[in-house]
Amino acid sequence: MDWAGLLRLGLRELRLAPAAFWRLTPAELVLMLGLEAGRPALTRARLDELARAYPDSRPDSRKENGNGH
Repeated sequence: MDWAGLLRLGLRELRLAPAAFWRLTPAELVLMLGLEAGRPALTRARLDELARAYPDSRPDSRKENGNGH
């Protein structure tokens, strides 16, 4: 981990006092800096891809019960 770089960002960009910087957990610092490595937002294209891969019902199940549900 680049502590010198993170310290610079914390002190200069976030304007934290050194003591406040060192009290933060790495997760808190990453969150404050906007560097979250979380998953990107679900796009419509990805939703469509997931719907095709995991349909709510089998295509042939509508034929079996006769009412389309």
